[in-house]
Amino acid sequence: MNGAGGDLDQAAAAGGSGWRNALAAYTHPRVLAMLLLGFSAGLPFPLVLTTLSARLRQAGIDRTTIGFFSLVGLAYSLKYFWAPIVDRLPLPLLHRLGRRRGWMLLAQCGIGVGLVLMALHDPAVDALQMAWLAVFTAFCSATQDIALDAWRIEAVGAERQGAMAAAYQTGYQLALICAGAGALHAAATGGWTFSYLLMAACVAVGLITTLSIAEPDAQVNRATLAQEARVVAFLEGSAHWPGALRNVVAWLIGAVVCPFVDFFSRQGLRTGLPILGLILTYRLNYSTMGVAANPFYIDMGYTLDQIALVSKVYGVLMTLAGALLAGLLVKRYGIARTLLTGWVLLTVANLFYAWFATLQHPGTQWLATAVSFDNIGNGIAGTAFIAYMSSLTNAAYTATQYALFGTLWSLPAKSIASQWGRIVDAFGYPPFFVYTALVGLPSLLLVLWLMRQPASPAPGRA
Repeated sequence: MNGAGGDLDQAAAAGGSGWRNALAAYTHPRVLAMLLLGFSAGLPFPLVLTTLSARLRQAGIDRTTIGFFSLVGLAYSLKYFWAPIVDRLPLPLLHRLGRRRGWMLLAQCGIGVGLVLMALHDPAVDALQMAWLAVFTAFCSATQDIALDAWRIEAVGAERQGAMAAAYQTGYQLALICAGAGALHAAATGGWTFSYLLMAACVAVGLITTLSIAEPDAQVNRATLAQEARVVAFLEGSAHWPGALRNVVAWLIGAVVCPFVDFFSRQGLRTGLPILGLILTYRLNYSTMGVAANPFYIDMGYTLDQIALVSKVYGVLMTLAGALLAGLLVKRYGIARTLLTGWVLLTVANLFYAWFATLQHPGTQWLATAVSFDNIGNGIAGTAFIAYMSSLTNAAYTATQYALFGTLWSLPAKSIASQWGRIVDAFGYPPFFVYTALVGLPSLLLVLWLMRQPASPAPGRA
């Protein structure tokens, strides 16, 4: 069984002798580059979701409508459907940079344009238009993620995937400080237009990094689709088809069908289905409450500056600490135990929020306590989860398979999260946070299952 307790767990037992050896993984040049690419990936996310929810609330938009705005995040959930194009199609002109870098550069340009347009639009005047601009920006951001994730997995071997995941999470969380606390503070001092224009300028970090890094060496021969047996069989049996149609269908088989079939051919149904179940459920307890955070803090009486300081600066630093710790834990103790640690901390955080929501005029010390549990847990859980999904991919279908995993975990999570406003309006915040803890219970059983699975060789890397 590949990755189930697996690739990096075995690396932890065999080659991860000592914390010094684990720390050394962070000095690799491509791991350091991943830090900046993680920043590029994280920058747009709050600006189309959590920071945008604070902007909408200040504009007088009701909570139920803000809840529906979280459906913008479906762009990240549905990226599997255009990942095969990013995975295999070279871009005109930009193909000289390589497929990964070319797609990253195009997506980053789109993100910059989207943020500028969001800066110039007032949601109080036309909330629907703001929603469409957020969807466009999220689509570009999700496209960047497809290419970036493929670069991350292909750029180093399995033994450094824990460090790459931690570097990605670290850069991502630094971007959340920038697009969270930074954007809120900029909005408090200069208005939302100034804030979003400032964030658009930060897209330059990703652009410069993409132009500076090298395209990873091809790990498998992608020169012709005919090397894949299923494509060969189709081409041999469809000689009578029109040439153009035959080529398109052959491409779809190689780019879309083969990645899905490959996963189950390697894992088998008995192991593959529980793996997909774990991917589906592991992030439910965090994602379900994520979009509710800023409106919750505002409804509890905290100012934007307090939210920026405690949640978006201190909180993100706690996530960074959790992410870096997770990289060491994965190297030292393996993925499965690290996943369990993150799950426990996130569940404790959700239950603490349920109690916290009952307080009248709580001070910032209670907010900081809740944020500590939540963000350290998220740093550990998120980093381990990224390393786990990365370990499951086959080099022949890196972007497509990883995007499939991303769709599987984020689509149900974001769909459920979109209803947070209705649940809070009907029952209040304390029952909502208890509910967010309960939705994570199925993943606990699957993590315990994962811990009992034997390791197996990593998927093919030519």
